[in-house]
Amino acid sequence: MRLFLLPISTRRTLLYCQKLQALPSEKQQFVDKITLRAAKIWASWEKREDGWQKSVARYGNRALRRIPYEEWGLKSVPTLSARRREEELMGKEKHHLIFPESIIPATRAPHILRTLATERESLHRSRMVWCFVGMPITAPFALVPIIPNLPFFYLVYRAWSHYRALAGGKHLQWLISNNFFTVSPSPTLDTIYPHHPRSLSLPEESNQSDSYQSDKGPSTQETLLLTQDSGRELARALKVPELQVELERAIWQVETAIRKQSEAAESSTPSSKAKQSKLEEK
Repeated sequence: MRLFLLPISTRRTLLYCQKLQALPSEKQQFVDKITLRAAKIWASWEKREDGWQKSVARYGNRALRRIPYEEWGLKSVPTLSARRREEELMGKEKHHLIFPESIIPATRAPHILRTLATERESLHRSRMVWCFVGMPITAPFALVPIIPNLPFFYLVYRAWSHYRALAGGKHLQWLISNNFFTVSPSPTLDTIYPHHPRSLSLPEESNQSDSYQSDKGPSTQETLLLTQDSGRELARALKVPELQVELERAIWQVETAIRKQSEAAESSTPSSKAKQSKLEEK
């Protein structure tokens, strides 16, 4: 499989795993079969012209878009089954860590991968537990016969989503600890990303929740590295069509976060100036 590290901004990086070989249906895990079945049902609801299924799909897609892109990235990594573990130990599966070297130095790429694999582990575990806690509370809604118990199914989905993110992170940690991947800088990605000086490399140590590429610390203004147009170009250049949706979601989330940070900073500036003027008057 191919592991992509795709910087969205100077502080945040999208992880995406492309599975090169799809398993035949008879070798797929039960959870994977259920997931594919649910995806087909959801797609059929999206194609409906009206009705409650269409409404559920429309509002559901809005909710899915707000799920953090970091979670989607970890979910793209397959779970470490016994069969997969054996194949990786025997060297049957080859894994490549692909990234733009103009943005991420090759020596820092494994560190970024480890950070992305571990930084949200406790969050996913705690939220998965809370989803399980909420399921019995929403179960009585099943008595309403008109539509399915949407709150219950939403908690089921979120619990599964957090579990898959945890499993993907564990698989990445396994690959890192055993050095089962090849560092593969991509000249193709370098041609798409804007040129940045080497000073925008990841710091040696960071306790921030974001995956920073700037060694100037959190005070440095965050800059968006990809737009929706360049994200689509990137997916085409890599010949990974399914990556386009992941990039669109990640770029939208990061762009929204940067805009909110900028608005918050602007709104706090007048108040700080007012406080300073009052102190000067005293």
